[in-house]
Amino acid sequence: MTSAELLTDAFGRISETVHEAVGGLATSQLAERLDRDANSIAWLLWHLTRVEDDHVAGAFGVPQVWTEYGKHFELPFPASDIGYGHSSAQVAHVTASADLLTGYQDAVREQAVRLVSGISDADLERVVDEAWDPPVTLGVRLVSVISDCLQHAGQAAFVRGILLRS
Repeated sequence: MTSAELLTDAFGRISETVHEAVGGLATSQLAERLDRDANSIAWLLWHLTRVEDDHVAGAFGVPQVWTEYGKHFELPFPASDIGYGHSSAQVAHVTASADLLTGYQDAVREQAVRLVSGISDADLERVVDEAWDPPVTLGVRLVSVISDCLQHAGQAAFVRGILLRS
């Protein structure tokens, strides 16, 4: 298996987990919060997809999918907002249908797969962010994105399980 194939598989697993987390849930269930400060499934999936979109597009120097897709969400946030550090009130603003959440994730996955499918092992050593010490390479950035996204997708699946048992 090549690095490109491995990364393609990983981004596919994020998308699969997102689809599983929303399957059969109503928009109201996706927006439900386990307590007043908890993240909803909708927010978790919007946020993980925004992070994937922002970080992968940035690493490859291409426009984010959000540039066009974000209009469908009608959120009161700047276009650059990925949800990092959101307050409880901001989390509450993120309401979306399963179709909207999975549609955005599918579009982001398609772009990510297109971008990583042609990379070589040598490409993974390219520095994509000088703001850190040590500077962040493409390989480190992609692993970080995949890890973060899978953690949030797992959180969404956990919330789903609790909601369905209630």
